[in-house]
Amino acid sequence: MEQHPQPAKVILDGNTFELPIVVGTEGEKGIDISKLRTLTNYVTFDHGFGNTSNCESAITYLDGDAGVLRYRGYPIEQLAEYSSFLEIAHLLIYGELPTAEQLRGLSENFTEHSMIHEDMKRFFDGYPSSAHPMAVLASMVCSLSAYYPGIDMMNPTKEDFDRIAVQLMSKVRTIVAFAYKKSIGEPFIYPREDLEYVPNLLNMMFSSPTKQYKVYDEVVQAMKVLFILHADHEQNCSTSTVRLVGSARTNLFASVSAGICALWGPLHGGANEAVIDMLEMIHADGGGIDKYIDMAKDKAKTFRLMGVGHRVYKSYDPRAKIIKQCAHELLGKLGIDDPLLEIAVQLEEKVLKDAYFVERNLYPNVDFYSGLIYKAIGIPKDMFTVMFAIGRMPGWIAHWKEMIEVPGGSKIGRPRQIYVGPQRRDYIPVTKRS
Repeated sequence: MEQHPQPAKVILDGNTFELPIVVGTEGEKGIDISKLRTLTNYVTFDHGFGNTSNCESAITYLDGDAGVLRYRGYPIEQLAEYSSFLEIAHLLIYGELPTAEQLRGLSENFTEHSMIHEDMKRFFDGYPSSAHPMAVLASMVCSLSAYYPGIDMMNPTKEDFDRIAVQLMSKVRTIVAFAYKKSIGEPFIYPREDLEYVPNLLNMMFSSPTKQYKVYDEVVQAMKVLFILHADHEQNCSTSTVRLVGSARTNLFASVSAGICALWGPLHGGANEAVIDMLEMIHADGGGIDKYIDMAKDKAKTFRLMGVGHRVYKSYDPRAKIIKQCAHELLGKLGIDDPLLEIAVQLEEKVLKDAYFVERNLYPNVDFYSGLIYKAIGIPKDMFTVMFAIGRMPGWIAHWKEMIEVPGGSKIGRPRQIYVGPQRRDYIPVTKRS
């Protein structure tokens, strides 16, 4: 990151203060306010951190106005079409696409570390069958800390990091599959050494002791695309959570567990589940969409179009374009005629032409069509966000690694606040309170 030759000037209480301007590799500019409070006794107020950069990062570039998303410089459109999920994991975590030998070694390591400790299977017995899979996933990922040696957080070695990164990405599939089997009351299916990453997950979820699940290439391809598109998305709610928790030198498993909890929310990773709920509600109401378009524009109504609009994108989400095409191709190849897809397409057409949404830069986002793909594959709604979490693992790991490798050590995250509570007051004993 370079420093702009001309500083920013802030005038406070008649005094002028100069603050450095930093410039990123894509020309992004930011005012370095790290010494603002020391110089002026002022802090900035930025509700939701929408205009605040909390770190330097070389992982993902996102231009929400232009609809651009790149992983380590590579356009997301190219990666979704040509790459594999393991390639993307290596790219995000280590900075470069792997060689054939590195990719082969990574695949072998994933196979070696796909099992979870047998004692951890007992944890599943303690969860009710109605437990949300995200609750199970967050708890189980955090529990990995107790079963697999961590690393010296103040002096991590490359070998130790490589080991726990592979352990987490590989074992999370088994945890997810076991959580699903628990929810439907079926016995666990163990990972197989002859299957790759996505087919292994599908086999563990949908096979049984008496029936082998047939893994279709079309399904594997759709899952691969979704995982790649979900792999990272800059400093979103869950990723910034992983970095904030990790800044306390918290181990990788616990930091990612916190990210899973953040992803669970319906305004973040849970949005694709909310989209399906909305589409099912519209379908049950006869399929007419004009009523719901009007409700979404009525400020007096609580209804909102889920999967439309994004905190960062002020143009069409590039991931949504890819997923829309993927949804049409998958349902077509599987011979599925899903009325919810037709409702989604009609909603999108209305939104893109309606002045209310266009003027507010509200376009379909990545969650608008992703749930339809998971639904076509046979994954239940409460597992949608869990699938998102699997895809996001490489990004979380990459950001945790980048944070702990900051030269000189990264600072512990500690946002400021503007206090608006009562001023000083004296305590009154309960016997004298009226």
